[in-house]
Amino acid sequence: MNGKCRDFHDSHWGLTATEIVVNNFPSASRTGEPEERHLFLIPRPLIAIPLGLNLFSWVPGFLIHPQAASWIIQNLGGPDPVDSNLHPGRFLIALLAPQACLGIETNQYYSNMSQRIAFLFSGQGAQTVGMGKDLAEQYPAIANLFQRADTFLKRPLSQLMFEGPQEELTQTVHCQPALYVHGAACLAAFLHEMGGELPGVVATAGLSLGEFTAHAAAGTFDFETGLSLVSQRAQFMQEACESTEGTMAAMIGAEENIVRDLAAETDVDIANLNAPGQIVISGERAKVELAVSLAKEHGIRRATLLNVAGAYHSRLMNSAYVRLGEVLEKTSFETPQYKVICNVDAKPVSEPVEIRNALREQVTSSVRWTESMEYLLDVEKIDLFIEFGPGGVLAGLFGRIRKGTNVLSISDVPSLQTAVAALKG
Repeated sequence: MNGKCRDFHDSHWGLTATEIVVNNFPSASRTGEPEERHLFLIPRPLIAIPLGLNLFSWVPGFLIHPQAASWIIQNLGGPDPVDSNLHPGRFLIALLAPQACLGIETNQYYSNMSQRIAFLFSGQGAQTVGMGKDLAEQYPAIANLFQRADTFLKRPLSQLMFEGPQEELTQTVHCQPALYVHGAACLAAFLHEMGGELPGVVATAGLSLGEFTAHAAAGTFDFETGLSLVSQRAQFMQEACESTEGTMAAMIGAEENIVRDLAAETDVDIANLNAPGQIVISGERAKVELAVSLAKEHGIRRATLLNVAGAYHSRLMNSAYVRLGEVLEKTSFETPQYKVICNVDAKPVSEPVEIRNALREQVTSSVRWTESMEYLLDVEKIDLFIEFGPGGVLAGLFGRIRKGTNVLSISDVPSLQTAVAALKG
C-alpha cells in the first residue's frame, strides 16, 4: 500500500486532523480491486462513542479516543460488530496512539503515518573497521559519496574505514571525519529506501561531532562543507591533545551533583553527561587520576580511566576552540529544515550566530546528552528516534535515559533493511 498525508480541518465540528489518503487499499468487494480510502488521525481527545457516519458522509468510519482502543477492538473488531452501521466493506478508524491507527476491516497496521521523528548521529568512540563497506557495495550512490569524501580530503579515508587498521582509524584526525561520512551514508541509503523522504521528521541531534552530521542532515550546510568543518575540527583537537597531558574517566553509578563536587575538588571538567549514572570527566592526567582514586570516597560505584588521546570537552581543548571558531566565522549557514538540538544548551539552534557559538562552545564544554534527549522526548514529543552510526551506542543510552523509548539503529545493510521493514510495516 502507498499513500500521502495532508492537513484537514472541519470548521463546523472544529476538528483538526491529519488526513491519510491510501491509494491502493485492499478491497473487500467481490472484484478485489484496490480502492482509495481516506483515514483520519485526530490529535485531540474525543469521547469514546461513535459520532455517526453523517459527520463525514463521504468517509465511512468513527473517530475514537485513544484510550478506548482496546474497547474498540474487543467490541467492534469481531465478526459481529455491535453497531449496525458497520457493514462489510466499511472501514473503522481507531486512534491507538499518536503514531498509528488500526484498520479493523483488514487488521492492517498503518505505522508511522503521524509519528514525530528525530534523527540521531554518533560521536567519537563508535568507529569500527568495516563501517560503511557493505553500504558502498550495495548502493552505487553511497559508493560515490565515499569517493567524494576521499577526493575532497585528498586521502583514502574510505579504505581506512573499510579495512583499517583499527589503531589508525581511532586517531582523532581520522575517526571524526569517518563517523561524519558514515552517518551521512547511512542516512542517504535510508532515505533512498524510503523513497527520498520520511514524513514526520522534526528534529536532529548528534553526540559531540555528531552534531555536525545532524546539521548536514537538516540542511544547515552541504556534505562537503560539513566534512571540511569536521576534518579541521579533528585536526585542531588532535593537535591540542598532542600539546597537552590530558585524559578522561568514566564515573558510573553516581548522581550528577556528586560527580560535579568531585570534579570541583580535583579541578577537572565534566565532559559528557551521557545518561543518568554515566558521566565522563576530563582534564589534566594527574588530576583525572586523582579523581578516580577518590571516587569511592564520594560514593561513586565505579570510576575507570578511558583509553583516549586527550582531554576532550575540557579547558585543555582551548586552542582547538579558538581555531575552530575562526573557521566557523568564515562559514555560511542556512536555516535548518529541522530543529537541531545543540550539545551545549540541550536546546534547538536555528540562527547562524547561535549555530556558530554552539559548535565552537561544545569543544570545551559539557555534552549534555541526557538533557538533549529529555528535551526531544518531553518538549518535542518525539515518538521515534532513528540512530545513524555504528554499534547502536545512542540507542543503548536510552536504557538509562528513558526505558521503552522507540529507537531504530542503522549502521549497515542488515540494520537498514530491518529499520525500513519496521517503518513500512
